[in-house]
Amino acid sequence: MKQSKLFTKTQREAPKDEVSLNAQLLIRAGYIEKEMSGVYSFLPLGLRVFKKIQDIIREEINSTGSQEMFMTSLQNPELWKKTNRWDDEVVDVWFKTELKNGGELGLAATHEEPLVNIMKKHISSYKDLPVSAYQLQTKFRNETRAKSGLMRLREFIMKDQYSFHTDQNDLDNYYEIVKDAYIRIYEHLGIGEHTFVTYASGGMFSKYSHEFQTLTQAGEDLIYICDKCKVAINKEIIEDLKHKCPVCDASGLREDKAVEVGNIFKLGTKFSQALDLVFTDQEGNNHPVIMGCYGIGPQRLMGTICEIYNDEKGIIWPEAVAPFKVHLISLGKNDEAEKIYQELQKNNIEVLYDDREEITAGEKFADADLIGVPFRVIISGKSLEKGGVEVKKRSEKESKVMAVSELLGFLTK
Repeated sequence: MKQSKLFTKTQREAPKDEVSLNAQLLIRAGYIEKEMSGVYSFLPLGLRVFKKIQDIIREEINSTGSQEMFMTSLQNPELWKKTNRWDDEVVDVWFKTELKNGGELGLAATHEEPLVNIMKKHISSYKDLPVSAYQLQTKFRNETRAKSGLMRLREFIMKDQYSFHTDQNDLDNYYEIVKDAYIRIYEHLGIGEHTFVTYASGGMFSKYSHEFQTLTQAGEDLIYICDKCKVAINKEIIEDLKHKCPVCDASGLREDKAVEVGNIFKLGTKFSQALDLVFTDQEGNNHPVIMGCYGIGPQRLMGTICEIYNDEKGIIWPEAVAPFKVHLISLGKNDEAEKIYQELQKNNIEVLYDDREEITAGEKFADADLIGVPFRVIISGKSLEKGGVEVKKRSEKESKVMAVSELLGFLTK
């Protein structure tokens, strides 16, 4: 991408109505546009990051054997009435709309009911189980507190995944497989060291459910961390556990603020019984299918990464999700820079090339700091006199000069 062709522009000041750091940085850097409270559009740079986060999620969830699909957002109220979740007193975040020819529809906040309804056509025998399906799809929630940028939205993409089993043991085994996949997702995204498997209430279906909480002062949750086991406990159940680690029984847990970046639940037969999803066992007897549920929000992850990786100048993207690997900056040396640009592209290195001639060096450097690409390569008369190009990591203060012939090897390494 040549920056002269990028239609988005950076902003020196954050929007006055935006209180969250992640949204301030992402708007200023030209990644997202705020449409209204809790609703954001993704601009070209933001979409590149967003897609990379989704691809990392997709890769790991595919490895669990789950099959990707895509379901409709428009929801039939008759289906939801069967589980008593159409009532606004039960689910208070519904967006509902009326059809012109009469009747009411909902915009899906989640998808347990419609997926169970689909599975009734495909699951009838124990031979059809286990099965897992997931989607990366738009959800709508009528949040009252949409003030946290990408971390609390009214319209957002969710990876929601559901598994179907013949017995509890089979669910338990698959649940651990998905839990491990989630841990790998956070490690790949660059937030693994900040993210803890967190014990939370299991409701009526199991002793615990598990959240994945990432430490940040922008978080809305309080968690209690066992540094020995590298697990945490949500505040909602800390009293039940007598302030002790559920793994090693240690006390003296460390309190910290965090944001929930994923959760997994054992649903049992709540939805299969209500919607009559059953399977026939080897003896010909019918049983309700046992279910698990696994959620993760790519937009919330993007906001969380921004909250963790930044400085006073802008965003510092982890390499795995950065929109580009290299920000190539030409200071009056576009002919030489063009050759480097073409060589990097030829070797499949993603590069944003600042070829703008009307912009000062200081403005280019300020934009590069704000946008936060991991590696900066500067070519100028000064760098050429010293033997090549100036290379600097966004996360480091010092730069070094290297020959153009060394650059490709350095970046691919």
